[in-house]
Amino acid sequence: MPPSPPLVGVVGKTNVGKSTFFEAATMVPARIENRPFVTIEPNIGVGYVRRRCAHVDLGLPGCNPRNSLCVRGERFIPVKLMDVAGLVRDAHKGRGLGNKFMDDLRQADVLLHVVDMAGSTDEEGNPVRPGTHDPLEDIRNIEFEINEWFYNIIRRDWERFARGLDNLPLDQVIDSIAKRVSGLSIRREHVALALREVGLESKKPSTWSEDELRSFMTRLREIAKPIVVIANKMDIPEAEDNFRRASKELKGRVIVPTSAVFELALRKAEKAGLIEYLPGDPDFKIIDESKLNPKQLKALEIIRGFMRKYGGTGVQQAINKAVFEVLQMIVVYPVEDPHKYTDGYGNVLPDAYLVRKGTTAQELAYLIHTDLGKGFLYAILAKENKRVGGSYVLSDGDVVKVVSARASRR
Repeated sequence: MPPSPPLVGVVGKTNVGKSTFFEAATMVPARIENRPFVTIEPNIGVGYVRRRCAHVDLGLPGCNPRNSLCVRGERFIPVKLMDVAGLVRDAHKGRGLGNKFMDDLRQADVLLHVVDMAGSTDEEGNPVRPGTHDPLEDIRNIEFEINEWFYNIIRRDWERFARGLDNLPLDQVIDSIAKRVSGLSIRREHVALALREVGLESKKPSTWSEDELRSFMTRLREIAKPIVVIANKMDIPEAEDNFRRASKELKGRVIVPTSAVFELALRKAEKAGLIEYLPGDPDFKIIDESKLNPKQLKALEIIRGFMRKYGGTGVQQAINKAVFEVLQMIVVYPVEDPHKYTDGYGNVLPDAYLVRKGTTAQELAYLIHTDLGKGFLYAILAKENKRVGGSYVLSDGDVVKVVSARASRR
């Protein structure tokens, strides 16, 4: 079956613009109010990653997308976005809506941490004068809460569990730990990498110190649920110094300057037919100035100035960065006719699959249909008209025909 789209969790304390970011990214109305805990149930919506469509590189006049969208030569491939309840200090202990917040995050592949970079909300999410709260504290606090949640899950009954691992070979230790944390959508390779990177591969689990166990779980969280920091409210002047400071002091973080409110305004204006705008573009075009009043024109010019400064509003850039750079996913196009780049019905490049970097041709065959994978013979790279074997590692933008001894029963 086709690969499931990645699940992107949108997190952060209350009143930092999470719901605005979510609505801008999905155009699904969420309750946007200026008070704590307005988001109680997680909002689930569909956002998109953006890539230039393969039909452009192939010199084709167009395509017939089925599982995605193609607009002006740009392919928009769906991902799931989940906006969860606002987080407060000690959420990992159940304070506020902490237990629910954490439970909602179990299936997320990557987290977008929306931060009020202008410092206009205090620790509890209450409005304050811009510049009076330090957003770097929020970044550190949220990471701490999520790391502690991870740690507490494995810490329960750890001594007994660890003793049972001491005499097992490393492969079985990895398997056992992976099974224990499988409810967090953690894969075996995540566990193996975390163990190796913190230097615990050769040490008996029952002898791990508390600090070693905590270090292991922190690294496991960083690998399995990486965080992209959304430096929101960058349209407020006080945010600029905080952004520069965060970029300098918080080494290793992926930080994206963003104005969710500007992106939402653009998407609503585009939907109303007032402008031409594709999410992720560095600019927009006003269709008819006579339809806009002076206040609207001035607002659009302010937005344009922001986009020129940062290369866009940051919303689409953040989703792209989370999926393509942090999760290291690529786009491939399965077809049935490698010469016409079509499926069996003549549709040109109908499907665009998001797969993890390192996926092989045979693994793609299984994603298309189990029978294709079981009977895999070889694959044809349509762009190059080249035959490859099952171990061929797919590249971003590959157009692939799978040849199998078993016909797909789609």
